[in-house]
Amino acid sequence: MAQQEEEEVTLEKINSRDPLTKEIDLVERDPKQINQEVVKVDFEDVIAEPEGTHSFDGVWKASNTTFTVSKYWCYRILSGALGVPLALLWGFLFACVSFCHIWGAVPCIKSYLIEIQCCGRCYALCIRTFCDPLFEAVGKICSDVRVALRKEHAKD
Repeated sequence: MAQQEEEEVTLEKINSRDPLTKEIDLVERDPKQINQEVVKVDFEDVIAEPEGTHSFDGVWKASNTTFTVSKYWCYRILSGALGVPLALLWGFLFACVSFCHIWGAVPCIKSYLIEIQCCGRCYALCIRTFCDPLFEAVGKICSDVRVALRKEHAKD
């Protein structure tokens, strides 16, 4: 019994890490709430009649129902017809972006950092050799300078 529970826990850990075998939640489809404020549009968010300008109650109810049902079915039809091809397209695009980042950008940045480290050492050596003594001398010259501020009254 304990061995079976261990196997289930191990399998659960593997499934939670592997996106190909992870189960999909069909109820909560936006767990990270990336579309919370973007596409949550209801009838009241789009169409509103101000006080004193109202259509017939039947027209208002029919408009609400028509808007809600047409939005629902239009989304269903579009996602049914274009959801899988667009998922394929976005999967391909993000795979290309990941590939370019992993095999192109990161190695270039690492190579640049390695090469710039040598230039940085040469630059630091030049600064310590030429600029540090100059600034120390100027600092010693200016160390005895005293500044006094006086407020003078303007004559009228």
